[in-house]
Amino acid sequence: MQYVVNFRWNADGLSEPAKSLWAKSPQGRHGSSWMPWFRHSADAAEVAAHLFLRFLPVSVRRLIAEALPGGEPDALALTALVAALHDIGKATPSFAFALGSPSMVNRMEGAGFTARQRALAIRRDGRHELTGMIIFDEWLRERHGWDPDRTRQLSAVVGGHHGIPPSEHQYRHATDNPLLLGRSRHDTPLWAATQNELLDWAAASVGADTRLADWAEVELPQPVQVLLTGLVVMADNIVSNHVLFPYRTDTVFDSDRIVNGVGSLNLPRPWIATAPVAAPDLLATRFGIESDEGLRPMQKAVLDAASSVSEPALMIVEAAMGSGKTEAAFLAAEALAARFGAGGIFYALPTQASADAIFARELEWAVRLPGAAPTNYSIGLAHARAHHNSMFTSLFKRGTSAAIAQDHDADERELNALITHWWSSGRKTSFLFNNFVIGTIDQLLFTALRVRHLPLRHLALAGKVVIVDEAHAYDVYMGEYLDKAIEWLASYGASVIILSATLPARRRRELVQAYERGRTGPPPPIGRRTLAPPPSEAPHPELDGDIGYPTIVTAHPGKPADIRTVKESGRTTRIEVRTLDDRGRTKLIAALREELADGGCALVLHNTVARVHKTAEALRTFFGAANVTVAHSRFTAPDRAENDQLLRSRFGPPGSTGERTDRPTKHIVVASQVAEQSLDLDFDVLFTDMAPADLVLQRMGRLHRHHRPWRDRPARCYLIGADWTADIPRFARGSNFVYDQWTLLRSTAVLLPFAEDREPLELPRDISRLVQEAYGDREIGPDRWQEALKNADHERRKKQQRKREDARQFRIASPGRPGEDLMTWLTRSSPISDDESNEGRAIVRDIPVDVVEVLLVARDGDEYSTLPWLPDHLGRPIPVTEPPEEDVAKTIAATTLSLPIRLSGDAIRKEIKAQQEPIGEWSRSPFLTDQLILAIDLAEGTDLGDHHLHYDRRDGLRVWKRWAPDSIS
Repeated sequence: MQYVVNFRWNADGLSEPAKSLWAKSPQGRHGSSWMPWFRHSADAAEVAAHLFLRFLPVSVRRLIAEALPGGEPDALALTALVAALHDIGKATPSFAFALGSPSMVNRMEGAGFTARQRALAIRRDGRHELTGMIIFDEWLRERHGWDPDRTRQLSAVVGGHHGIPPSEHQYRHATDNPLLLGRSRHDTPLWAATQNELLDWAAASVGADTRLADWAEVELPQPVQVLLTGLVVMADNIVSNHVLFPYRTDTVFDSDRIVNGVGSLNLPRPWIATAPVAAPDLLATRFGIESDEGLRPMQKAVLDAASSVSEPALMIVEAAMGSGKTEAAFLAAEALAARFGAGGIFYALPTQASADAIFARELEWAVRLPGAAPTNYSIGLAHARAHHNSMFTSLFKRGTSAAIAQDHDADERELNALITHWWSSGRKTSFLFNNFVIGTIDQLLFTALRVRHLPLRHLALAGKVVIVDEAHAYDVYMGEYLDKAIEWLASYGASVIILSATLPARRRRELVQAYERGRTGPPPPIGRRTLAPPPSEAPHPELDGDIGYPTIVTAHPGKPADIRTVKESGRTTRIEVRTLDDRGRTKLIAALREELADGGCALVLHNTVARVHKTAEALRTFFGAANVTVAHSRFTAPDRAENDQLLRSRFGPPGSTGERTDRPTKHIVVASQVAEQSLDLDFDVLFTDMAPADLVLQRMGRLHRHHRPWRDRPARCYLIGADWTADIPRFARGSNFVYDQWTLLRSTAVLLPFAEDREPLELPRDISRLVQEAYGDREIGPDRWQEALKNADHERRKKQQRKREDARQFRIASPGRPGEDLMTWLTRSSPISDDESNEGRAIVRDIPVDVVEVLLVARDGDEYSTLPWLPDHLGRPIPVTEPPEEDVAKTIAATTLSLPIRLSGDAIRKEIKAQQEPIGEWSRSPFLTDQLILAIDLAEGTDLGDHHLHYDRRDGLRVWKRWAPDSIS
């Protein structure tokens, strides 16, 4: 690896006091091994410079460079400076004396430092990142003449290098306590003199000393401050690894130390994208899809739009289910990355299952990219259970922190060196070390969550093209986080692609406005008000109503959005819509018998798991257990993955010649919303609970999705889950808990006429019109519904406002004005300590924080075993007197299952822990530590609180009140 940075490190000229200060020690007060401050400072600066030059995408380097008068050389020098000075707070008695070992303290006292006893008393108030910020501030003001209002835009980077900047209160308290800095009347001037000496030395070494006067006039944008903080955090993490950067106390500096340390990590370079050309074979060369016609009109329009924008953009692609939006998004991302220097892609999906499904498609695309083999691109899967995805883990490039070595065999190396970097298993760095990442929407929403270490996540996403799929699946609460994340992405110059079957006009407009706010920044202040209109009032009349379909909207800040409507040449699906009263399920069974008399595959889609179980039980009595499959979210992770694969193999696309593959002659799938999105499934007839219009249309997209030569029956959809004979439809129990009454009634109003008039609904033609009518303001539905609609609308608005207010409690603010520092960025209220904890996921998804997640094992009396159907461990006995073997422990750790909300809270957790006492030794396994393990009798079930639980491979988890077996859910 060639190393090009040429800083001027020379510690020989430092004073003995400066050389005696320490920065790192593996044992702290209990050891003698140590790293001098000057060595750690130089390491951090060199690694930060390496990251800037070799790791950051062009777009991120450009953003930092454009904020400084000297361009990229200034950006490199500033990055190195803040990295070199990040630990200047360790040159204080509150750190050096309070945490140093006796030998370290003796050495510092021998050099003339004082305050040993006082340091121990003040340690709690003197965190080194806080004192470092104060010292840096003073140095900029007193030695370089900076305006006091300008210093914090740099010093807050130092103050935030442990995950969060200090609060204003902490800063003022520390400033008022000179003991912390060694500035009290009892101290000699040595502390202050040495701090300034080290600051001067570091600035001169990286060439920043001659630039500080020019930088004093700069108003550094907040996004640039965030990126610099992320770089410092990352560099500090790397150089703090004593295996990569061994402790040395000498004053010799050589580039081999950096080459060896960073080289051992083998961090992947940024992706250098090549703009795709809409050639006839593009689908084949990128995705392995053979097509005589080449790109579909919608796909070509998306690629053309991405190729023609003059600056980073937000693109909203609305097209029918199964129309090839995923492929269009990847091609558009290539074009945008090539034009604007993005170094990767992040693809966000609603669920872990949908992310796993797209992961395989991204891998197929990534290995076909131009130049994939020699450039060693990396790919990642970012969700809580990614390490249980065998396709993902097989790509790991493993190793120790000192040496990375592939454990692939020859065949695996044929994957064009596309790997997933081993550091990506770190919870805070899952984006940073991969060029192409598939993840759940949580990972993007965390970008807007007030949480520690947020700069790392922003650094990871700032240089990527971000794709948000199934955008219609996110409610107003999640929308608050999504809009703020998009705003920040826009501020970094990142392009964003939104995919949806269709969006309500208001939601479409909100997304455009969020991106525009990020690109244009906040307006200049006028007194206590700003010029920014409320988001709902920002003008974009061209986006109102039905704007055509399929359509591509491209946002141009300050101008009307560009709208391209495509005349799609693909198949249309005409769907006969009928209503059916499924109470008692007698009529449902009769309709299924009629529909499947000559064979066929039916999907019954319910809004709640309770209805799924009850319907499946009834249907098995009449159609046989072998002909009814259940699919919902209450299966363990491996069972859910196997279910999804089974559904795809049976009901997914036919083979290249249209053969039936594994498709049954007659079968019924009873499913919850897991069958609604991302899975490419194809059925002959659909029975669906009433739901919001866009979701019902999404479900209809599972009808006749693929051409099958033998299919000669009409596509038919039955609307169920409601009492259609009532004056105002009464929806099935649970549906009003999942969806609001106003949306259900208005959706019914636009869909019911197709059933009453016996006019077929046509996809994709009717999609946009029906969704806009359902979510619009125009009065629809019979007169007798209007009072109920008015009341439901009032309740909906109140609930939405509450949700917005709840979301804003933990959501970060918009990017501030240039020069505004990061002091209040995360500290307006207590930030979440860990974004990927249950608490973090619960907050961004608006679910109870105390949802209980368990691992499942089988129990028979006093004997325990793995679940009997799991591959490789078919009911393998597990001894209780010792931790399970590693492979068994990993198998258990994979069997994650979230219990229903009514089985949440501390009382349930305590009861599960009490039941775990016989297997207490298992907690000694690193894979099972702190995990809740639910041992369930597969024959009789298990009691938990007031409920009885039963789990089997066929139906997943069923729960009912112990005294009410009919209350199954």
